[in-house]
Amino acid sequence: MLNRIIIDPAICHGKPCIRGLRYPVETVLEWLASGMSTEDILADYEDLERADIQAALAYAARLTHVHRMQPLAA
Repeated sequence: MLNRIIIDPAICHGKPCIRGLRYPVETVLEWLASGMSTEDILADYEDLERADIQAALAYAARLTHVHRMQPLAA
């Protein structure tokens, strides 16, 4: 699924995008966080596919994987 996420310096300044369509992953995540449903997004952006939205979520989940959290020194 993550093969749908493209990082290309020539597209969206190198931000991770959906299939090179100039939809940054962060924008898709912001839509979801604002309360838009997958169906809403697909209706508004017809060139996106359900698997694209799932890939954005999988990408975000992968970025949150950490080995250990330590508080920052003050």
